Amino acid sequence: MKIRILLLFLILACNITLLHAQENNDMPDLYTTNQDFFDPTRKEVVKEDYQFAALWSIEVGVTQPTHRTEDTTAMFLHGLRVGATVDLVLPYNFSIQTGALLTLSYGLNKQHWANVNAEDAQIHILNHNIIQLQANIPVRAYYNIKVQKKVHLFIYTGPQLNIGLTNYDIIKPNMPSSTLDWLQENGILTTSHDRYISKQLHRCNIQWGLGAGVKWSKYRIQAGYDFGLNNIIRNSVLPNQKMHEWGWLCTFSYKL
Repeated sequence: MKIRILLLFLILACNITLLHAQENNDMPDLYTTNQDFFDPTRKEVVKEDYQFAALWSIEVGVTQPTHRTEDTTAMFLHGLRVGATVDLVLPYNFSIQTGALLTLSYGLNKQHWANVNAEDAQIHILNHNIIQLQANIPVRAYYNIKVQKKVHLFIYTGPQLNIGLTNYDIIKPNMPSSTLDWLQENGILTTSHDRYISKQLHRCNIQWGLGAGVKWSKYRIQAGYDFGLNNIIRNSVLPNQKMHEWGWLCTFSYKL
C-alpha cells in the first residue's frame, strides 16, 4: 500500500514539473530577450523576395543628334523619338532595358565653295536641308536607387545601335552654273538625294550612352548623352575625312 502511494506521488510530481517547463518555454527570458520584443510599435522586418519581371513602356522624347568631325561640329539636327521599351528586372536593384524606337530629325547645313578655276574665285553657298530617319535599338544597364515607396532615382549606361532608314539631302544651290559644273566635275553632288543610297554614309551607327533620371509610379523621365563610336562616312570627299554622330536626348516613358 505504501509503495503504491509513493508511485502515485512520483508520477504526479513529474507531470507538474513538465507542465511548469512548458509554460517557461512559451515566455521570453527577461534577461536574454531583445527589449525591442516588448515594443508595441515594433514591426516585423519582411525581406523582399526577388521576382523576375518584364516591364513594357511607351517612350517619347526629343533629341539633338550632331555630326562631328575630328575638330568641329559639322551639323546639328533636331528630332523627335518615339517607340516601345522593355525593362528586364534583375536582382540587387539592377535592370536591363532594350526596345525598338524611331527618331526623325531635321538639320540645316551650309557649305561654302569657291571655283578655283574662276577668275574671281568668289565663295558660293550650297544649302543642305537634311531629313534623317533612324531605327534605334538600345541595350542599357540600369541601377535603381529607392527614395520612397514609389519614387526611384536611376543611372544607366550601355550601347545603342542606330540603323539609318533614310538621310535625305534637299540641296538648294546658291551659285552660278559655272561653279555647279565645277563641283560636279569634282564628284560633289549638287542635286537632292538620299545619302545612304548614294553611299555617302554608313547606315549602321553604334553609340555608347550615359544618363540618369527619376521614376515615379508608372512614369519615368530621363536624360542622357550618346557618344558615336564608328566613322559614319562611307566615301569621303576630303582625304582621311571622318565623322561621328553624337547627341543628347530627353525622354518621357509610361509603363503599360
